[in-house]
Amino acid sequence: MLPHAPSSVAVARRRLSSELLASGVFESVVDDASVILSELLSNALRHARPLPCGRIRVTWTHHGERLEVAVSDGGAMTEPRRGPGTLSSLGGRGLGIVEALSAGWGVRHEDGVTTVWAVLVTPKEAAGGASLRDRSDGHTLISGFDPADEAEASANGLVNGHRAPSAQPRVHPA
Repeated sequence: MLPHAPSSVAVARRRLSSELLASGVFESVVDDASVILSELLSNALRHARPLPCGRIRVTWTHHGERLEVAVSDGGAMTEPRRGPGTLSSLGGRGLGIVEALSAGWGVRHEDGVTTVWAVLVTPKEAAGGASLRDRSDGHTLISGFDPADEAEASANGLVNGHRAPSAQPRVHPA
């Protein structure tokens, strides 16, 4: 739990980065995860109410080659959605950035709490690079990983292979 304050963004980024780097995740993926966390947390601070305790919940779960980053708040008058983000607009690009950097993102609502989450693929250094494939955009793909499978699992209310207690999650595959 972090204070509902702009200073929480830097605190969360530093902690996420240090944990992922220590676990051997590629630096480029750590950078993407940090940007995603910043966007989700900034959106919560800008557009939503804090949780009843006056704070915001920031979590990340790293299992194998999958990382879920999530920010939970007290909700807002509007549903989190990707905006048009025109060149002249001062804002509205956050969830578009999240969509571009993640395998997918979505929204869960539970008991007055809104959680916006994103999933990233987090390959680690591989001996000989056998399971990894480099792309021209600087990201690395894992053979056999299909982001559509992740989005389908989330749409069916599954989180890490278990039925999630949330109602009607919204999923946005990248």
